[in-house]
Amino acid sequence: MLHIKSVEEGLKIFVALGSELRINIIKLLIEHTELNMNELASSLGVTNGALTSHIKKLEDCGLICVISEHNGHGNQKICRVNVDKLLVDIAPKQSDDGKNTYTTDIKVGYFTDYEVLPTCGLASSQAIIGEVDDPRYFAHPDRYQADIVWFTKGYVEYVIPNLLPPLQKIDQITFSVEIGSEAPGINNDWPSDITISINNVELGTWTSPGDFGDVPGIFTPDWWFPNWNQYGLLKMIVVNQYGTFIDGLKISSVTIDDFKLDKRSPIKLKFQVKEDAVNSGGLTIFGSSFGNYNQDIKVRVHYSPVKGKREE
Repeated sequence: MLHIKSVEEGLKIFVALGSELRINIIKLLIEHTELNMNELASSLGVTNGALTSHIKKLEDCGLICVISEHNGHGNQKICRVNVDKLLVDIAPKQSDDGKNTYTTDIKVGYFTDYEVLPTCGLASSQAIIGEVDDPRYFAHPDRYQADIVWFTKGYVEYVIPNLLPPLQKIDQITFSVEIGSEAPGINNDWPSDITISINNVELGTWTSPGDFGDVPGIFTPDWWFPNWNQYGLLKMIVVNQYGTFIDGLKISSVTIDDFKLDKRSPIKLKFQVKEDAVNSGGLTIFGSSFGNYNQDIKVRVHYSPVKGKREE
């Protein structure tokens, strides 16, 4: 996969794809796996000389590769498509100048407390960690390598680092995470009520519509099992003075002021499927190297000075 992280970074690729002839070259190579220059020129109805500059543009931006092979009649150039996916991030990443904010990424295996029921498991980008459906491996040190975590009922809890400077108060906590349900096998119609809490105060519940496995996740590794969950939905949760919001929609009246957070306060983030949930369809948390977003749990904390107070 070729991952372009900005429009500017993809300029060469966009130029290369701005030609019908070059698009047809890629189509032919996908259809035939590989072709030499003579075969391409003949199929496209152009001369080898006219073809050369188009091949070079496609090769320079990484869309195809050209390999020289020796045969009894001399050298020939074999062309092949070099990528199976092309991912372009259009939206710019939020800038963080460090003023009145701090950010952190929490790997999905870095939970500090848990209670889970099968089906359950963890995996790194390379392999399953321990044994599937054995909750004991949620306590194994290898869990820190996990890039995907799943369970049917229970919770995992993470500590958000409290890096609040002196004489400051937290005005807003924003976190984003790719999550979905956990079905036996896969089932895109498998709702699950996922409750999110900070310091054991429930922020609200979001109902995941399913355990998505209709197509492979963009970043899910090739070794991953095709009949297991492949990707989730990216959800953004905001807690501020006005309440708690998921993707801009208010889900509860719990505000940041309810927590009375200062620089000494623990900040614990919990994802839970309750025993008595109406839709008890499990939970999968996708980190980097899995799913469609290649990210861990992203946290951003906004703060401002506490007026009229001195450092104790």
